[in-house]
Amino acid sequence: MRSTRPPEAVGATSAAVRFAHRPVGKAGLAAALLLIGLAGSIMLATALGQVAVPPGEIFAVIGRNLSGQGAAAADPGMLLNQQIIWQLRLPRVLLTALVGAALAMAGAVLQGVVGNPLADPFVIGVSSGSSLGAISVMALGSTALAGLGVSAAAFVGALLTLLLLVFLAQRSGKLSGYRIVLAGVALGQAAMAGTTLIQLHVDPAQVRGILFWMLGSTAGATWSQLPILAVVTGITALFLVARSRQLNALALGDDDAVALGINVNSLRWQLLVASALLTAVAVTVAGAVGFVGLIIPHGLRMLGFSDYRKLLPLSLAGGAIFLVLIDLASRLIDPPNEYPLTIFTAALGTPFFLWLLRTRKEERAV
Repeated sequence: MRSTRPPEAVGATSAAVRFAHRPVGKAGLAAALLLIGLAGSIMLATALGQVAVPPGEIFAVIGRNLSGQGAAAADPGMLLNQQIIWQLRLPRVLLTALVGAALAMAGAVLQGVVGNPLADPFVIGVSSGSSLGAISVMALGSTALAGLGVSAAAFVGALLTLLLLVFLAQRSGKLSGYRIVLAGVALGQAAMAGTTLIQLHVDPAQVRGILFWMLGSTAGATWSQLPILAVVTGITALFLVARSRQLNALALGDDDAVALGINVNSLRWQLLVASALLTAVAVTVAGAVGFVGLIIPHGLRMLGFSDYRKLLPLSLAGGAIFLVLIDLASRLIDPPNEYPLTIFTAALGTPFFLWLLRTRKEERAV
């Protein structure tokens, strides 16, 4: 049977073959460097701000809180550092790292599902649907969605968008990559239109908060937001890593994947739901942060990590580092003002996307 693999999969396939001949130690070295980079970026983002805190005090504050002595300090300076580190910066930095990890992994998976390395989580419209749900509550009050809070409304918006996406993208009970993209773009545009309509009817004082949600921010993060995000991201990541071999087969094209005994339609369903879930929980706590799911996975592919067994874990760490540093820049570039995250991710992601698009056109022309 003649293979009908999509053109986008050819590059990924050849890269995967090249990767198979590279030393396994390269992936281990990359993982070690990323873990070191993650620890360093978390420490840096916790230490820097309008008030700089030495690393030693960060460890001291963490140690006191883990031992139950966080609120027992009598020194005013220690109390100030306690508030800055434990109550303000550390939960924000950890939340930002989890959001970046979730979006990067979702992007890596979605690129395999739709057979296009230029895709990212926003292409399926879940982020826009989540934003519409959150903004409806922010602008109209909790009565807009049966008494739900902002985070709950964002999650409901994401799930409803996913259900519509699955309904529109399937044909004869089967999902295809291009139908997922088309349905996702349509739903995303519809959600954005609804968001714009709401903004036109709200009090001008509410517009700033709505814009921050639409462009992404982790300001005001609390410890109570971390457990659900961490559990969902961790469990979903384990599930996806367990499907990494099937993802490698899917990159070869549907015909080749079927020849290898894979139920392509069922696999696409599972991966689509998993990537949508990662996007939904990230948007629920941080708003609509763009381009993370495009930049990180494709950057790792350029380094030779096209094998999903390596790409998924590396994307998890790379996305966390990337967004932590972006959030740090948003706080430091013009203190005491802070800027939404997507302003910075778009500044990097837009030229990166255009460069990728131009490169792929040149590859096809050869």
